[in-house]
Amino acid sequence: MEKLKNYINGRWVESAADQSSSVVNPATQEVLGQVPLGIGTAKDLDEAVKHANEAYLEWRNVPVMQRVQPLYKLKALLEQNQEEISKIITLECGKTIVESRAELQRAIENVETACATPTLIQSEFSENIARGVDEFMIRQPLGVCVCIAPFNFPGMIPFWFLPYAIACGNSFILKPSEKVPLTMIKVFELMDNIGLPDGLVNLVHGGKETVDAMLEHPKVKAVSFVGSTNIARYIYSKGAANGKRVQAQGGAKNPVVIMPDADLDVTANIIADSVYGCAGQRCLAASNIITVGDDKGKIKESLYEAAKKKVTGFGLDEAVEMGPVISSQSKSRVEMLIEQGIGEGANLLLDGRGYQVSGYQKGNFIAPTILEGLPLGGELVKTEIFGPVMSLLSMKNIEQAISFINSNNYGNMACLFTSSGASARKFRNEADAGNIGINIGVAAPMAQFPFSGWNDSFFGDLHGQGRHGIEFFTQTKVVIERWPREWTRKF
Repeated sequence: MEKLKNYINGRWVESAADQSSSVVNPATQEVLGQVPLGIGTAKDLDEAVKHANEAYLEWRNVPVMQRVQPLYKLKALLEQNQEEISKIITLECGKTIVESRAELQRAIENVETACATPTLIQSEFSENIARGVDEFMIRQPLGVCVCIAPFNFPGMIPFWFLPYAIACGNSFILKPSEKVPLTMIKVFELMDNIGLPDGLVNLVHGGKETVDAMLEHPKVKAVSFVGSTNIARYIYSKGAANGKRVQAQGGAKNPVVIMPDADLDVTANIIADSVYGCAGQRCLAASNIITVGDDKGKIKESLYEAAKKKVTGFGLDEAVEMGPVISSQSKSRVEMLIEQGIGEGANLLLDGRGYQVSGYQKGNFIAPTILEGLPLGGELVKTEIFGPVMSLLSMKNIEQAISFINSNNYGNMACLFTSSGASARKFRNEADAGNIGINIGVAAPMAQFPFSGWNDSFFGDLHGQGRHGIEFFTQTKVVIERWPREWTRKF
């Protein structure tokens, strides 16, 4: 099987890489392609940057109304090819086809939002800031911008950045995850038909060598990343040390609090979707589920029943509600962490290990799992599992729950289920997280809003999506002008 090609300067070209890695369907272990890795990928990146910088120097002067026109074409092509792209996501990522369709819809919504750049990029003007002096601010593009994308949302996350970058006048280089490169290969094949100049958008494969080349290249001006906290911290520190603008989304350990006045049946189903959706492999997956005042165990029973009913299997089956985890290594890690939780004293209320799907015995499947009563001072209660595991905790009141949440190093999302407006207001005001959900299981911002994150869940100042995207991909210039009457009369 041949290595996958890079997309550089409007052409599909062979990589100079000396190694490759298999792209594997996590449900079947079928090899879908060979992605370039190793020595040589830095050379690929350098070639992409050269052409991207040349394209940027022309593109930056194209009027913004013209820059967004290709995005309208891209939106239409994504909609026309939504089912095909969704199937590719499921085949290489493992999530259900329903989840893949929803993911791609979020990508399309970001393209739509970026089409509003002519308005979003407008700035301020003050006439007569002093006698005869006008002052105004303009936004100008940065240059070559790069994105290092994760495996868990191959169709959506690149679109937190790509459409905003090019609408603002920049060029763009994407490095998809080596685990799931096929989705964006298909998308770039579509982008070949929307009228962008050669070199403006590029796709390069690779691993750490490519990432380090991005962080060190003097022509790369901005870096966008989504992934684990350790790598996010590395990318932020190294990128910033090299003078680059960086937005680096890290991991999470998202808490959900259930008050006694919540609607139990509805709440349990919503939380089960949050914990087990995408097999728990998302930075907004609920993880620590905190029941407040559940003395009779009714909330626990509802959660158990909702989790037990989840149908696990191959994602292209429309009846399946949860697919496999991404790799055999991920499966082993999740199973090891479940065992660690038991060792720390948790009760294994529901065990999803050893689960097999008929016809897909080689798949990386773990069924929904519930660990009850993890010690609050233990390690697992603060470790991101990134798998279909619910940690069920019990607390006396909302104050104790908020205190526990705010002791967490992460800060991506926190949710509350209640029928009390007072509890909701207290929670949204006091909980330390960038995305807050009230009676919402996955507090994922729509494209008009930034994908917020606090503490060790985010490194940088400006997040992906919406107006933050416009601000991240532009730099401000303040102009102060004076045209005295006696000067202008000379002309």
